[in-house]
Amino acid sequence: MLKRLLVLAALCLMPYLYDASQANATEATWARLATGGYTILLTHANAPGVGDPPYFDLEDCSTQRNLSDRGRQLARRYSVRFAARSISISRVYASRWCRTLETASNTFPNVEAEPLEALDLVDDDPAVLAAHMETLTQLIRQFRGPGNQVMITHPEIVEALTGVVPREGEALVVTTSRSKDPDASQIDVVASQLLN
Repeated sequence: MLKRLLVLAALCLMPYLYDASQANATEATWARLATGGYTILLTHANAPGVGDPPYFDLEDCSTQRNLSDRGRQLARRYSVRFAARSISISRVYASRWCRTLETASNTFPNVEAEPLEALDLVDDDPAVLAAHMETLTQLIRQFRGPGNQVMITHPEIVEALTGVVPREGEALVVTTSRSKDPDASQIDVVASQLLN
């Protein structure tokens, strides 16, 4: 009987223990970012649909899939999260798609986003994707601060770079790998933080 009561008590406490560990992980991520020198990978905020219409033009936002009103609200919410923790952002890169550039301008209004082709979506061309991953790896490797740098892109690019499929509103904090294994990923995800 006592054994059953202890098991029942443990089961009742588990959600609270889980919430506490999540809170500690959240605080640890913000503390890490406060020190600077990291790269933060974000995907664009909510843009309903999949892909872009045929014959879209990167120079014409009206031909692309764009942020919804909810997406703009989410991006502004991300901005509040970074500002509330006084996280310094010194550089922002974004793919040349309008939805990533708009996410950047709503999330980091005081830092002008630099369009970066290496963050663009890539049609089925492994050589181009590999070249883009090398460019991104070099930018991450070379960055030392001050503050942090942000790369706003598409879920497919984050997955290709890290092996992680990001959730909507998830920031991945990355550094270059210290692994000597040539088959290992060159980028390590050292923390993640949900912003929404």
